[in-house]
Amino acid sequence: MSAPSPYEVRVRVEPTDLDDQDHVNNVVYVRWVQDAAIAHWRALTTTDIQATVGWALLRHEIDYRAAARLGDEVIVRTRVGHLEGITFERLTDIRRAADGRVLAESRTLWCPIDPRSGRPRRVSEEVRSLFSAG
Repeated sequence: MSAPSPYEVRVRVEPTDLDDQDHVNNVVYVRWVQDAAIAHWRALTTTDIQATVGWALLRHEIDYRAAARLGDEVIVRTRVGHLEGITFERLTDIRRAADGRVLAESRTLWCPIDPRSGRPRRVSEEVRSLFSAG
């Protein structure tokens, strides 16, 4: 099985995204990573699946490469990497649309949970296959 295509979200930098140095605040990059992951999940799954599987973030790593500034359009590209047990690795890169420059790269680890109990849970092969890296 080949790896699923990355999922992309485009975002325009708004004034509220900026920090005191007039570039995108680090927390905003984290929000974009999370928003892209959620959008990817919702795009590939049904509302029935979404009702039975929630996600808890276990680990977040981000490397900042360059600054985004007011008015920049950025592309947030995400995909699932390795799956180990019930831990799903997600890899995300954020690039400036105008020149393709990498602004940030992220690796996050997610665990599926039962939304009613909040406890970790295994997901079906159907769900695993939607996000499998191969």
